[in-house]
Amino acid sequence: MSTAGLLALGSLRETTFPVSQWCLGLTLADYSCGGSHGLGFRTRTVFPKSLLSENRHPVRYGSRQSPSIGIVPMDPAPPSPALPRLTLVLGGARSGKSRHAEALVTTNPPPWIYVATAQASDDEMTARIAQHKARRVAGWQTRETTHDLPALVRAHAGSRMPLLIDCLTLWLSNVMLAEMEVAACCADLVDALAAASGPIVVVSNEVGLGIVPDNALARAFRDAQGRLNQDVAAAADRVILMAAGLPLILK
Repeated sequence: MSTAGLLALGSLRETTFPVSQWCLGLTLADYSCGGSHGLGFRTRTVFPKSLLSENRHPVRYGSRQSPSIGIVPMDPAPPSPALPRLTLVLGGARSGKSRHAEALVTTNPPPWIYVATAQASDDEMTARIAQHKARRVAGWQTRETTHDLPALVRAHAGSRMPLLIDCLTLWLSNVMLAEMEVAACCADLVDALAAASGPIVVVSNEVGLGIVPDNALARAFRDAQGRLNQDVAAAADRVILMAAGLPLILK
């Protein structure tokens, strides 16, 4: 078939877009796991309107006028946002992952539980924790745990309140610095997340895209974080990669 024929054939089909292109137009700041506002500016970004459906929908909804047969019904709009049982939000520093994870959780009615894993080990971290707390709207209930994250997830198993864990990276660093058995702790956490009824949103850093660290401890941390991310992603119903404040749905 000629190029003109292919173009003509293509023009007869409905234009479709993947679910990930439907937008709510929410506002994001450049947040990182355990991070702060940085420069403090706010940017406009978009979120998927439906994070559950894999269907594709025509651009127009409702009905359309046809010259030959009149009104033609079309597909309904995508469903309202809803949380899967387990969502993993990955990203680098200042990628917007914490803010995006909070926006996902708050699509459900309050109350919401915020599980913080950071330790206020110095003035900088103390300031970052304070900024994270200050930006949370009314409706959040905070739980803090530096090492016992699997037990907290299991204790939440009977509740239907949305749970946000921010973040796995700081929890893992706490475990390693305490010289706990890393593989066993990570396996215990993955088992707890896999058994949870949810909804749970977990934030974690993608640390494997940079240069190879120059010391053994940093290399061990990078490798352990990569394995943990893979295991949580395998158990998750939805996996989102954040870059420059924009979400890319991987699963």
